[in-house]
This record gives sequence, structure tokens and C-alpha cells, in this order.
Amino acid sequence: MPPHILGIDDGPFDKRQKRPVRIVAVLMEGNDLVEGMALGEFPVDGDDVTGFLAEWIKTLRWQPAVQAVVLGGITLAGLGLVDIENLAEQLGIPVLAVTRRETAKSRIGEALTVAGLLDRLPIVDRSPPAIRVRPGLYVAFGGTDTPHAIALIEATLQKSRMPEPLRLAHLIASAIERGQSRGRV
Repeated sequence: MPPHILGIDDGPFDKRQKRPVRIVAVLMEGNDLVEGMALGEFPVDGDDVTGFLAEWIKTLRWQPAVQAVVLGGITLAGLGLVDIENLAEQLGIPVLAVTRRETAKSRIGEALTVAGLLDRLPIVDRSPPAIRVRPGLYVAFGGTDTPHAIALIEATLQKSRMPEPLRLAHLIASAIERGQSRGRV
């Protein structure tokens, strides 16, 4: 039976906006069956996005069915940094952060320094290194081992390089904010 994976992504935003950023979660079984959706919001560059996600996910009525969470990297709503190992521990399930590029080349530390958010640098430092799953698809993970993390990602892939729950969350968040989805997914 395919795993139930919750994809979470933020909508497009202006880093100077005062209103919170829309957050969308999509629960899917495997890569083709949507089982639920949820909307939330989080302040631009807000603090403790890990705690926010843990509490938000725990309130979802279908939370007991969630077997893993997949995020588009470790940032949410700008420079809100997700501690993926801490989130996995709080939820008791694997948390996967996928990217198109190797995270060793990330400039998150520089962005945090420029923004004066130096207290978040330890989260970057303890973030696990990403491994290559396929060309153009890397995953860092907490709460599981490498074979299981890869199996979870593989179970959610379809036509796109991105896991379907995350791809759909991205499309929905974009459509809510802009009236239609756009951009590379």
C-alpha cells in the first residue's frame, strides 16, 4: 500500500508584506490519490516555524494517517527555518526536505546574516546533508534512514521531479495568492 505523505509549501509573497504567508498542506496516498488539504498562515521570516508546523499538523483531522511530511527545503515563509530532525521527533514520523540542488551550495547562512537572524544559524548547522535521489532531486531527512527516505520520495514521484504532495501544495498556494498557479514545479 502506498504511503500517506503530507506535502507542505508556502505561497508566493513579498518579503516586505505585513500579512502572513499562506501555507498549504496536501495529503496524498502515493502519487495519485489526494486525501486531504489544509490551509494555514505564518508570518514572513517568522520565528519557530518548527513549533508552528508541529502544532498545526497535530490539529489536522487526518493527522493519524500521515506517515511522513515532505517540505520544499528547510525554509518556509521566507527565513522561517524548519529543524527537520526536531519536527520529525515532535511528530514521530519522518520529515523530508527536498530541493532541486545540492544543499551544500546553499546560501541560507548568508541570508540569515544579512537579515540579522543569527540566532537561526544553529538550525542550518545541524540540518542533515541532502542526498541525491535522482538528477535534480535531493533530500535531507529526519526521523528515518536513507533507504526509507528514498522509498518515501520514490513512492510520491510521478511525472515531475518533485514529490506530488509537495507539487500540488505549491500549485494550490500559488493559485490562492495569484489567482492561478505559475512557475516551475
